[in-house]
Amino acid sequence: MSIEGKFLQEDLQRIRGFRLMDDDFMSKCFEDYACVELVLRIILEKEDIKVEQVRTQYKIKNLQGRSIILDIYATDKSGKRYNIEIQRADHGAGAKRARYHSSLMDADITEPGEKLENLEETYVVFITENDVLGKGLPLYHIDRVIAETGTLFGDEAHILYVNGAYRDDSPVGKLMHDFSCTEPKDMHYKPLEERTRYFKENEEGVGSMCREMEKMRDEAASKAAKEAELKTRIEMATELLKEENMNHQTVSRISKLPLEEIDKIASELKN
Repeated sequence: MSIEGKFLQEDLQRIRGFRLMDDDFMSKCFEDYACVELVLRIILEKEDIKVEQVRTQYKIKNLQGRSIILDIYATDKSGKRYNIEIQRADHGAGAKRARYHSSLMDADITEPGEKLENLEETYVVFITENDVLGKGLPLYHIDRVIAETGTLFGDEAHILYVNGAYRDDSPVGKLMHDFSCTEPKDMHYKPLEERTRYFKENEEGVGSMCREMEKMRDEAASKAAKEAELKTRIEMATELLKEENMNHQTVSRISKLPLEEIDKIASELKN
């Protein structure tokens, strides 16, 4: 049986349109170390980078419990850490988001009692679909400098923006072309072409992508159901609070919402 006969046509159509600039597709393709190495070597212009660990969709929490999910989190043989973020929306690649990613990477690699002088060098790389910094450059390197002298501060925390709209015959221009390709045959770089072809044309790879999309549909449905249930409980609590003799503890018990949430709803009703 052909691939077309084994999988949902809706899924196959989506897969055919996927690019490396799309989160769902990128996460699968960049589980491959060779692809991550290729991207880092081109962007950082360092041919000796050798990746020894890659994690996609890696969750990091801060001390207050707020978490972020890193698209790609890699470590090389020397211990340097790399976070590669693919951002199609301009608002998802702001300066303070880059700063936050950098700070959480530092927190994630430090252990209690460890000397901060041993902190590993880190790179946060935002590959953006548009030129979010607006100067028409292929790359933007952000490092802390001493304002009075203009010299580098040397904290070894680096932030880079890659202009995904940039096109020319340079390595970065060709790489960004490949990130926007839907057809493997049109790609310049072999590791990206082979990985893309696997998930678009190989039965096993297509099956893996279809299962991933099914999982995402299930998660989306579960999230929607939970949101609908929460909305119903909030509406119930709101109506109960409008009853003059109904105290907050009783409303909390009936609606199964935390007392803090009931207090918040009550405060909003007064306003």
